[in-house]
Amino acid sequence: MSVAAIDPVANEIMSPEATVAGWLAFETSLARAQASLGLIPPDVAACLERLGVADIDLDRLWEETHNVGYPILPLVRQLDELVEPGARGKIHLGATTQDVMDTVLSIQMKRVLHRLIELTHDAGDALCDLVEEHATTVMAARTHGQQAVPTTLGTKLSTFVAELGRHLDRLRAAEPRVARVSLHGAGGTSAGYGASSATIRRLVADDLGLHDAVVPWHSSRDSVAEFGFLCAAVAGTMARLAREIVDLSRTEIGEINEPGGHHRGASSTMPQKANPISSESAIGAAIATASGVTALLHAMVVPQERAAGEWQAEWESVPRLAVLACASANEMVGILPRLKVNADRMRSNLELDRGLVMSEAYMMALSREHGRETAHDLVYAAAATARADAITLHTALERDPRTAGILEPEPMDPRTYLGAGPSLCLEVVAGWRSSRG
Repeated sequence: MSVAAIDPVANEIMSPEATVAGWLAFETSLARAQASLGLIPPDVAACLERLGVADIDLDRLWEETHNVGYPILPLVRQLDELVEPGARGKIHLGATTQDVMDTVLSIQMKRVLHRLIELTHDAGDALCDLVEEHATTVMAARTHGQQAVPTTLGTKLSTFVAELGRHLDRLRAAEPRVARVSLHGAGGTSAGYGASSATIRRLVADDLGLHDAVVPWHSSRDSVAEFGFLCAAVAGTMARLAREIVDLSRTEIGEINEPGGHHRGASSTMPQKANPISSESAIGAAIATASGVTALLHAMVVPQERAAGEWQAEWESVPRLAVLACASANEMVGILPRLKVNADRMRSNLELDRGLVMSEAYMMALSREHGRETAHDLVYAAAATARADAITLHTALERDPRTAGILEPEPMDPRTYLGAGPSLCLEVVAGWRSSRG
């Protein structure tokens, strides 16, 4: 059983059918490049262009792959059977299995990067709407699970907007390193491609929308590991956001809830339940994504010019973490525009501890007269009294003669101690939207 989160776009990109289609595209592109240089007849590429996944016996392909250990030899044998007699024996010239599979993996990783960029944009746009709407919606900031100081929902969410912006920078910057052609032959020397190897490589790269790679990377897997980290990092941010929603939707807090719907988040035995199921799915997908990165780091330790088992770890890990990362993001994109914000509950929760959330504010006011250390001790003692006597912090402080003439008659209002939060919200939103054009 897999986690509930899904993203149909990523599922299609990494599907077995799309992968086989990519291998066909590679062989066709290689044939076009070699034909353009007069190395093979032009009808070879023409024959391949007429073939699609539907022409491939996939059951036979996977059965023979299990025997060979790799799918390209059995695929090329099928292609050789399917093309016209004059094109036979002229497919896959100079290429090695890893050239094909790595090049297609690069195409898939590029497409996943673009999907993650799209999802990150959508999540950031939805968050900006919330930040703007709730720039002054006061709530408790919580540290170590306890109320700390007043903040606003917009201020809280602005940190996610900034984080997503940094992810966009990383995703865009990574493409030239991740989306590279692999066309260097058996041992990385390109000998099988002949004297025109560099030209063939550039033609294939251009044709498939990839960057050229002058140096072979059969055994250099840093770019694949980087891709894995990017997937896990984006998913990690989505999980952090999801965790906020889960925590703030607790019955005892009740400040935010996921959108409702018939049986959405329902329990099989507790009819009242409306669990934050999208957030839970996003968290689960992100955790599973992160676990896949470890495998990619291990797969970097490749002996000599070609892997002996390490490469196979990527076959399982890369598709899985790519799909899960996009699924985590897609879950959050689906609920953010429909989040239910309970501003009244946020306000009432600020009073649960009888004004103790304003302790720092009182300390800062008293420090002007008594200095920070004395003011800290004074408020610390008053907080203990407030808890012991079930009175407000303001009342406890008024009992201390050292506060005379310093405190206002009325308790401090959390709305007056928001610092730069509201203006920060406006700055974050403006920065995000300007970067979007």
